Amino acid sequence: MNLVHEDREDRAATGRNRPLRALAAGSAGNFIEWYEFGVYGYVATTVAERFFTPEGGSAAEGLVRTYASFGLAFFFRPLGAALFGRLADRLGRRPVLILVVALMTGATALIGLLPTYARAGALAPWLLTFLRAVQGLSAGGEFGGAVAMLTEYAPPGRRGLYGAWQSFTVALGLLGGVGVAVGLSGRLTADEFASWGWRLPFLLALPLGGLALWLRLGLDETPEFRKPAVADVRVSAGAIALAAGRVTGWSAAGYTFLVVLPSYLQTTLHTGFRAALLATALANVGFAAAILPAGLLSDRVGRRPVMLAGAGLVVLLALPLLGLLQDAGTPRAVQGAALCGAGALVGLMAGPGPALLAEMFPARARCTGLGLAYALSNAVFSGCAGLIITEAVRRTGDPDVPGYYAAAACAVSVLALLARPKRKAG
Repeated sequence: MNLVHEDREDRAATGRNRPLRALAAGSAGNFIEWYEFGVYGYVATTVAERFFTPEGGSAAEGLVRTYASFGLAFFFRPLGAALFGRLADRLGRRPVLILVVALMTGATALIGLLPTYARAGALAPWLLTFLRAVQGLSAGGEFGGAVAMLTEYAPPGRRGLYGAWQSFTVALGLLGGVGVAVGLSGRLTADEFASWGWRLPFLLALPLGGLALWLRLGLDETPEFRKPAVADVRVSAGAIALAAGRVTGWSAAGYTFLVVLPSYLQTTLHTGFRAALLATALANVGFAAAILPAGLLSDRVGRRPVMLAGAGLVVLLALPLLGLLQDAGTPRAVQGAALCGAGALVGLMAGPGPALLAEMFPARARCTGLGLAYALSNAVFSGCAGLIITEAVRRTGDPDVPGYYAAAACAVSVLALLARPKRKAG
């Protein structure tokens, strides 16, 4: 009898711990994904020199090609979202999340082992672009599965907070990437970093990915997915388009302020590499600090009001915030506060965003629907952010381009958040 009683207690304890395990397992994959994407953005100038700038080519042209490769990975995300999302809606969240984190980890580590243009010639950028495409496919499946897992395991009334952990680990991944880049740039000489030091952040993906894989292997399928399915559920293109519009500002402003910023500061404002990375770290600190409170607030007042506040404030403040960075007379403390504030505005959208997307689609079409919406938004407005901003600044000479870009994307989100779907998805 005692053994039976103890077994029941163990199973009850396991049931109580499942949401926390799901939180860790769902978040770990997001961390490694966004750590890598952050690292690629932060060392973009070095990658441009090593892979996309043959002898005699200009640094600006190399950077444009680097961001073209960066953007290409985003255009593979919708394909990954459709493929892996459909599998997750049919077979379950767990097996797909195991597969995509393994793909992401392998592709990221291989980038750190690639031969450069000096060794492999024109083959080098093609190999890098291929691995970026694999990363894009896996990232497309990661978001839908992870958000579904987090929100479907969430206790009643806490879906916003649990979903916000997806965005919070994005912030941690970006901060981890910038932290590693800053640390290496401080310990290595410029020549050492350019020669071999840039490889280390990519190789670090191996132990990080191994931890994420271990967490996911020990996780059960979500309770909501285990419920019997009445019929095969599909979502309309209109629902996906509306969902994509609602997160457009989050995608575009996030990449503008949190990922593209280092290269913009170096190439346009002529800031040093280390100072540019530190500036980006401040923006990411503000981003991280706002996410969980925003998700928790959305559980009380609703998802859309919180996201509307973030998108509307970016529309109003993007250009003034950028002006503070451009003005050499602005005190550093004020510039630091501006950077933190810009990140916090993105956090207001990123906190409730995952739960808002999850609630727009029924369980048996959730991974496909929210994954496609997020992937399409990111492909158009995030993946192209670095390319568009860099090329537009180069052609026009206008340093305000990033502010216009972020404000315009957030204006689209304001309109989409104010719009109401014709019928509830489920």
